[in-house]
Amino acid sequence: MSKLRFTFTLPVLVALAFAGSAEAHTRLVSSTPAANATVSKPGRVVLTFNERVVARFTGVDLTMTSMPGMAAHQPMAISGFTSAMSADGKTLTLTMRRALMAGTYQVKWHAVGDDTHRMEGTYTFTVK
Repeated sequence: MSKLRFTFTLPVLVALAFAGSAEAHTRLVSSTPAANATVSKPGRVVLTFNERVVARFTGVDLTMTSMPGMAAHQPMAISGFTSAMSADGKTLTLTMRRALMAGTYQVKWHAVGDDTHRMEGTYTFTVK
């Protein structure tokens, strides 16, 4: 292989190798309630990932960020829910003690897949 051809081929091969690895990271593929959705009093929050996640390194913080009629509402962490991982290890379900009240909620998740990289994300939804 000529030196000129090698000079152009090597960077392309390296870029392709790293592009494949970047796509392998854990990511959220769906949620219920969905991002930016307005729903009626959900009793569960369901997060589905693109791959099996390691349950003990995966979690969710659920925060009520606004409440109707309360302009100065401070963010309030929601606790007291139970969480369960599906048999295939791709879906995390949070079950509330009682349905969520009207307001806006933020879901902040983190998950670790087989590649051991911690990935995280945030989305919001509204309860009417």
